[in-house]
Amino acid sequence: MSPGDEGRSIRPGDRILLTGATGFIGSALAHALVERGADVVATVQPGAHLGGLGNLDVARVEADVRDGEAMRRAAVGCRYVFHVAALYRFWAPNPHDFYDVNVGGTLHVLEAARRAGSERIVYTSTVGTIGLHHAERAPRSHVPFGRPARESDWPRVEHLFGAYKRSKYVAEHEVLRAAAEGLPIVLVQPTLPVGPRDTAPTPTGRTILDYLNGRMPGYVDTALNVVDVEDVALGHVLAAERGRQGRSYVLGGENHSFRRILQLLSEITGLPGPRLRVPAAAALTAARLSEAFEGRLARRPPSVPLEAARMATTKMVYDDSRAREELGYSSRPARVALERSARWFAENGYVSERRLARLRWPV
Repeated sequence: MSPGDEGRSIRPGDRILLTGATGFIGSALAHALVERGADVVATVQPGAHLGGLGNLDVARVEADVRDGEAMRRAAVGCRYVFHVAALYRFWAPNPHDFYDVNVGGTLHVLEAARRAGSERIVYTSTVGTIGLHHAERAPRSHVPFGRPARESDWPRVEHLFGAYKRSKYVAEHEVLRAAAEGLPIVLVQPTLPVGPRDTAPTPTGRTILDYLNGRMPGYVDTALNVVDVEDVALGHVLAAERGRQGRSYVLGGENHSFRRILQLLSEITGLPGPRLRVPAAAALTAARLSEAFEGRLARRPPSVPLEAARMATTKMVYDDSRAREELGYSSRPARVALERSARWFAENGYVSERRLARLRWPV
């Protein structure tokens, strides 16, 4: 906790700007803020599906983060600003779109918060900007995938796969520059959230959904950090209340091999998992072919985006002890988070009737 931050807390009636409110993390954060009685101004991209907001009592404002004037109007009178909005995809016809939204949009939100005199800004970054190569050189830890990465691990530029990660890395630089110049900003870096209201669904949720629907013929030997989206939302709140200016916090859960995650899903659902282990080289080759023929030639989203394949073949394990020690952050077990995700998909029409009939939930 920073000096002078002891009295900061989100109180009933606080006016709060939330960008990206229709997204997975954004909607979970909107629910958490409303539960605290906050007066939430939720920016909604024109024409966007309301996603997980549903009938939540928030002020919906149609505004694109690329519109600086719209952001300034939305931020007027806001004590807190949570900037969650981002273009999160593995592929886009025009890579410059990632920079327009993730960098340009962030600069607009920061300027809007500065003009509004907001007391605290929480910027949602990504663990994709953290280096993973340090664990390769570190002594093996008690876990089979080496030392989990932490906030201070810098990335190699060539490991920033795809325009999404690269644009978020640039945006994070601009956020840190603004913090150094005095803007009251805290950064959070969620790992791989799962859970209720994953309406899109996200890439991680899509993996669970593919499992539920029997569309996962094989798996790659990798490792992931799984966290419940509602724990990530509470981590954002804690960052606003207790985070240190200019400091970043990993918001994670448990590290598991992908094989173990599939075992947990099998135990949770009663559905058998894939047994075929796909070599990393084969997955990357398939992705390169898909990106070349579907992405560049046909100009449509590739079935196997190269960025997704690179992520799938990288052991993405993280250490969130800074958030736990400095913010009081906590997370539920990965098994619970995975079950909440699977149940939500099953109860909301995402799973085929044939597969629903085979589900056997734990008693």
